[in-house]
Amino acid sequence: MKDYVGAIDQGTTSTRFMVFDKSARIVAVAQKEHEQIFPKPGWVEHDPLEILRRTEEVIAEALAQRGLRAADLAAIGITNQRETTVLWERGTGKPVANAIVWQDTRVAEDVARFAQDGGQDRFRPQTGLPLSTYFSSLKLRWLLQNVPEAQERGAAGELLFGNIDTFLLWNLTGGPQGGIHATDVTNASRTQLLKLKTLDWDEKLLATFAIPRAVLPTVRSSSEVYGEASLATIAGVPICGILGDQQAALVGQACFRPGEVKNTYGTGCFLLMNTGERLVPSNFGLLTTVAYKFGGGAVHYALEGGVAISGALVQWLRDNLGLIQKSSDVEALARTVNDNGGVYFVPAFSGLYAPYWKENARGVIAGLTRYANKGHIARAVLEATAFQTREVVEAMEKDSKIGLESLRVDGGMVVNQLLMQFQADILNREVVRPVIQETTALGAAYAAGLAVKFFTGLEELRANWAVDRTWKPNLAEAEREQLYKQWKKAIARSFDWIES
Repeated sequence: MKDYVGAIDQGTTSTRFMVFDKSARIVAVAQKEHEQIFPKPGWVEHDPLEILRRTEEVIAEALAQRGLRAADLAAIGITNQRETTVLWERGTGKPVANAIVWQDTRVAEDVARFAQDGGQDRFRPQTGLPLSTYFSSLKLRWLLQNVPEAQERGAAGELLFGNIDTFLLWNLTGGPQGGIHATDVTNASRTQLLKLKTLDWDEKLLATFAIPRAVLPTVRSSSEVYGEASLATIAGVPICGILGDQQAALVGQACFRPGEVKNTYGTGCFLLMNTGERLVPSNFGLLTTVAYKFGGGAVHYALEGGVAISGALVQWLRDNLGLIQKSSDVEALARTVNDNGGVYFVPAFSGLYAPYWKENARGVIAGLTRYANKGHIARAVLEATAFQTREVVEAMEKDSKIGLESLRVDGGMVVNQLLMQFQADILNREVVRPVIQETTALGAAYAAGLAVKFFTGLEELRANWAVDRTWKPNLAEAEREQLYKQWKKAIARSFDWIES
């Protein structure tokens, strides 16, 4: 009897392998970080081969913890940092360059150039996405144009493109010896090359961006058997679930009904609202994206609001300023003061995402006086995430015309009690943390388990979801709105810092 499902959770800063049982309990977990490469200001890269090594290592480590073998796993799912772009050789598996990470802004000039003809939203009707440095299309275009002979080799079928899910799937199912070159609908919807209505690559967009179709993976559902693993530690196990990390968290939070919303507090901060089979165009700065498609079932769509920098701001406080030794120290430092002391931190390190979409914004700290100290800065760092979340929630309610009753939260920052309470206060809504907080990996495990009937259906997954803690708002209306008003002033100071 195969009692477990596995999930590869390949994130921006680390890779995990988690093993779950049928009750969605964590049986084993291993995690390793990988290098963040910053060759120039605004450039962010990863070494894809290092990520592959880390993936292989954490799989072996997690299985060894419990003495598990490949035969114990019914299936493996993959969830991944989205938009991060890899281009590699079909014959060798060797990347032609480092992966360009979703936070990277090197294509800002291309964004401006393409926006001159039709504006920033010229591709929204087809893709649900504005022109931005965020998505894979312009990153792939940059690689094809800047790596010698890449354009010609891509057109000849010698090179393969994928986000990290595709790169891992291809390598884990054989690589140059017959690896499966595929992606799922959620990751495909983040390339800005997919037609949302038909779930197929858009030939006109490929021509516009000068991207040869030969480099693109096959688009599959989020839950089906793609192939069997060839890696020794998991040989023969079907790999049969793929979800981009934020969609995986939506599934892990069991947000299967229209109007249900989750927020994942990780490197960035991402809210998704399930809109069901209804494709909702955004008029208030959000993205229309694919939520999931399970096997032959109907595609479900979502509205998404992404904040580029949330947990990464805490890491910046640790690594660049040295104000804390480890990320978890930020709460204790922030609690040394009673409020933010008038200090606001706008972390527009890579520009601003939803709902502003301003590539030329940059980070600012506003409201400094001689009174301000490192405790106020730490508090402002945490509050920045909550303020940005409120901005996205307000846009989401306007677009969907659905009022948010409560916010389901997950991700690394939800252990921070000060942040969660302030989030409830500034939203004036309940914030709910589930018992199982590793919802991203869990969502991938669910997608994989559904494909092989390890899980019977969505009702079983809903039954696994349970509340761990609820934070209720406890802030006077006048104080809440004054804080938010000052935040709006601070964020306006970050606009247009980089001149075109």
